[in-house]
Amino acid sequence: MRHIVNEGETIAKIAYMYGIRPFDLLLFNRHLDSESAYVKPGTKLHITNSISQSDPFDWDGKAEFSQVDLENILPLMKSMGVGVEIIGYSVMRKPIYALTVGRGEKEIFYSGGWHANEWHTSKFLTLFIHQLALKDQMDEEWEEYRIQKLLDHVKLVVVPLVNPDGVDLVLQGIYKEHPFYDQILQMNKGMTGFDHWSSNIRGVDLNHQWAAGWEIEAEESPQQPWSRHYSGTKPLTEPEAKAIYRLTKEHCFNYVLAFHSQGQVIYWGYRGLEPAESNEMVRRLSLKSSYTPIHTADSDGGYKDWFIKETGKPGFTIEVGVGTNPLSPKAFAEVWSNNCLLALEGLCLWDR
Repeated sequence: MRHIVNEGETIAKIAYMYGIRPFDLLLFNRHLDSESAYVKPGTKLHITNSISQSDPFDWDGKAEFSQVDLENILPLMKSMGVGVEIIGYSVMRKPIYALTVGRGEKEIFYSGGWHANEWHTSKFLTLFIHQLALKDQMDEEWEEYRIQKLLDHVKLVVVPLVNPDGVDLVLQGIYKEHPFYDQILQMNKGMTGFDHWSSNIRGVDLNHQWAAGWEIEAEESPQQPWSRHYSGTKPLTEPEAKAIYRLTKEHCFNYVLAFHSQGQVIYWGYRGLEPAESNEMVRRLSLKSSYTPIHTADSDGGYKDWFIKETGKPGFTIEVGVGTNPLSPKAFAEVWSNNCLLALEGLCLWDR
């Protein structure tokens, strides 16, 4: 059997798809030199002794997560009543999806995949909203939360993957046919490894794009497109950031949670502009996750910072996991177990 590699696929993901070990792929495809090797889109791989996976979700932490995995799950999401909307497009014209569940008046926004090497947040949010919709459909409780009743009061909007181009770069690397091949190699000083990359494909940090102390952050960050921390020439130059900006302006979110990795901490303030109730809200999130609340990261220009400054409402940055980005696929167990209750409690913070 032959498999033609698609955009965003990795050796681990392809192995999981066919129910084989990554080692088996290397054994029968000698041009692959290691399990961490990048695989170029269009590459033909020999597959042997395959067992198709009936479950689209990799619960065991065997594989990474990117745009192709999100899009494979969207038909199932739609069949379960999850709203699916394209809110914009990345630099490389990949759709940025917003998923919606719930019927209530209280609007809450969760987002992830801001940084290219933080794909665990995208996987977590996608699986979380799927499980939430499933419990709602079955009228089941989830960890003592009455989901159907909760979603009668709440509408949750989730953008699981803000930076699809960047995530694909980290997982699949660069190749000569890539439209940003020369620019990427120049920014990366000729290196062809991208585990450290957190920016979008144009070398702009999407969480440094926001008009909340942007000038301060930009002055203290790289002054040209870079693998991380470059703030751009001004706020909201990048289409991915603009898509989140428009979405936020179109809704009246009561509060927002932006998921990043790593550190097992929750940032909840911005220059003293956060409302008083933020303190109690972060205490509740901390109790459900064991993550440490920290008032401020002593930085500017982030989405959470801008939301607090712009609206005067609570905003939180959740740093999931612990280690060095990108966290290994197996780290997903910790991400899931420590953040499920946090995300569920996040749906109740309005009820004080």
